[in-house]
Amino acid sequence: MKSKTKLKIVVYAISKNESAFVDRWYESMKEADEIYVLDTGSTDDTVEKLKSLGVNVSSEIITPWRFDVARNKSLDLVPLDTDICVCTDLDEVLEGGWRKKLESSWNNSNRMRYKYNWAIDENNNPIITFLYEKIHDRHHYKWIYPVHEVLDCSLDNEVVSVNENIVLNHYPDRTKSRSSYLPLLELSVQENPNNDRNLHYLGREYMYYKEWNKSIDTLLKHINLSTSTWKEERSASMRFISRCYLNLNRKEEAKYWCKRAIEESPKQREGYVELALIEFDEANYLEVIINCLKAKTILKNEMIYINEPFCWDSTIDDLLSISYYNLGLKDEAIYYVNRALEYDKDNERIKANKEIFES
Repeated sequence: MKSKTKLKIVVYAISKNESAFVDRWYESMKEADEIYVLDTGSTDDTVEKLKSLGVNVSSEIITPWRFDVARNKSLDLVPLDTDICVCTDLDEVLEGGWRKKLESSWNNSNRMRYKYNWAIDENNNPIITFLYEKIHDRHHYKWIYPVHEVLDCSLDNEVVSVNENIVLNHYPDRTKSRSSYLPLLELSVQENPNNDRNLHYLGREYMYYKEWNKSIDTLLKHINLSTSTWKEERSASMRFISRCYLNLNRKEEAKYWCKRAIEESPKQREGYVELALIEFDEANYLEVIINCLKAKTILKNEMIYINEPFCWDSTIDDLLSISYYNLGLKDEAIYYVNRALEYDKDNERIKANKEIFES
């Protein structure tokens, strides 16, 4: 019989051709009481490797493919007496000691938010970090949406705890195709045409595919929805519209939408930096300086998924150094080129600029 003070914690996941990640993933997940994986059609030795490590594995082909269906079928594998379910993917790694941190902060919660390093550089430094929420109780959740799936809670008063000391790191397989995302996002919007989140994702995906006009139309639908109230995401849609216009060589409209993005969310660096990049391309160096200095007054990088790495690396100082140099302000140029090198000390172009500015 389970102790009243001991929580039963179970990890669950889906897999397909993840052999290269199995050992690393298992080592980070083995603090759980049990681990369950639904394999959706591996042709390598993923299933055999998982079973050899004692993981409970079931196999099922999901046709037509939907991430929410696969997640729900993997959740169905989790025993009903489980207290806490931890959903991860095999290209993710939980930092050690996560179980004790989870137990100490659960406090009869329904869901836990924790730190997710979605993008990590070659030196294992986080580039994009935000709060994730795929840890939940066993009985009040199901997965929804064909892609970019989320947990839907059946409770009216969901209790959510936060522990940023629980850290999940993402090491994606760059060889895997994401070609299924676009049709699945289109399906998501067909099923829920007034879902602001899915419209934003679909508009962004059209942008990735260089479908500039489709992206603009979809993102405009997003920001015009009455349910579209998250200012940071609305601002991101406006920035993506700006990028589309820039690629259509309509720079004034690109600038207009960057300015709209800034007005929508003035405490984010992203709008200022993207506007500075457009102005830089037109050699409007004073405008570059104005926008970069405004961006630098924003000191806190909020943990949200739409953060852009170029707002927190050498980009701003690099733009400032070149802009000051072109305006004949040598001391300022040298100051900012040295600041840029603090972020990116091996960048040959920035080092060459430093030599020019100092000569």
